[in-house]
Amino acid sequence: MQVWRRILDAIDHRGGAAMVTVAATRGSAPREAGARMIVNRDGTFSGTIGGGTLEWRAIALAQAALNDPGVRPASRRFALGPELGQCCGGQVDLVVEVFGRDDRDAVARFAELEAKRPFATAGRFGERRSLDRTVIDDAMPPGSASLSDGILREGFGDARRALVLFGAGHVGKALVLALAPLPFRVLWFDPRPDAFPAHVPANVELRQLGEPAEALAVAPDGSFVLVMSHSHHLDLALVQAALAGRFPYVGLIGSRSKRARFEKRLAAGGIARERIDELVCPIGVAGIHSKLPAVIATATAAQLIARDEALRAATNRDSFASRLVSGRLS
Repeated sequence: MQVWRRILDAIDHRGGAAMVTVAATRGSAPREAGARMIVNRDGTFSGTIGGGTLEWRAIALAQAALNDPGVRPASRRFALGPELGQCCGGQVDLVVEVFGRDDRDAVARFAELEAKRPFATAGRFGERRSLDRTVIDDAMPPGSASLSDGILREGFGDARRALVLFGAGHVGKALVLALAPLPFRVLWFDPRPDAFPAHVPANVELRQLGEPAEALAVAPDGSFVLVMSHSHHLDLALVQAALAGRFPYVGLIGSRSKRARFEKRLAAGGIARERIDELVCPIGVAGIHSKLPAVIATATAAQLIARDEALRAATNRDSFASRLVSGRLS
C-alpha cells in the first residue's frame, strides 16, 4: 500500500487523515509490525491492522485524534487477550498520527519518493501531531517497522515482485485477475495482439511477444516467469530461454507427461540438469485437482506468494547477517 499517496489524497480532498501503525508485536498478533491503516474523520479507512476489536479500537482512537488539535503521537500497548478479548493472546503497540494541510509539503515529498523506490525513515516523537521523520540509509523492507529507544524506524514503498507471464489464454486471464490485489507487477506477453482483454488490472503491463530472449531481457533481476502460451513449440522456446537466465522461479503449465517431454528437449538444448530440476511443472500448490481456469489460477497465485515470501525471508536473513558482520546493526 502506498500510504503517503493516500495521505496526500486525504489532505487534498478531506483536509487530512490519521495513520495507525503497528509499531511492535509480542507473541501472537493479527498483523506484523509495519501494518498500517489510513483513517478518515468519518471512520472510513484503507488498509488493515488485522480486523477484530483491535482494529475497531484503533479506528476510534484515530477519529478522536483527528478531532483533538492537542493530541500528540505516542506508542500505546494493547494486550489482545485480557484487554480486548481476542484469542491471539499477544501484545500490539500502536502509534496514531494526524496529518493535515500544514503537513502537505512533507507528505508530498514522501509520496514522490514512495512512487520511485522503497525507502526507510526514522521517526521521533515530539510536539507535532505526526512523527518527525528523516530518510535513513537502512535496508528495511517496505511495510516493516521497528520501535526502539523512542524512535520508530519504518520501511515504505512498493516492493512488488515482477512476474513475466507468457500467454493470454483462459488460465492467463484468470491468473491476472487473481494477482490484481497481490504484490506482483505483471509483464504480460502474447504474440496475438487481439488476445488480451479490453481492460486489465493496474499492476499489469501488456506487451506483444517477439523473440523469447528479447522479451526476457526487459525483466528485472529476480523476476518470476510463467509460461502458458497457445503453442507447445513456443512454450519450449520460452522455458529454454528462461532457464538459461537469472530467474528464481520458472513455471510451465502442463501435466507430468508434458514435463517429461520438455526435460528431454531442454537437456538436448544444453540446459544444465540442475536448472531443469528447478522447473516448476505442473504449476500450483499440491492437492488441488480441478482444471477450471480460476482454480488453477488460485493455486498458482498461492504458490507464487509462497515462493516470493521464502525468497524475501532469505534476503532479509542475508541482509541481517551482513549488517551484523559489518557492525552496522544497531
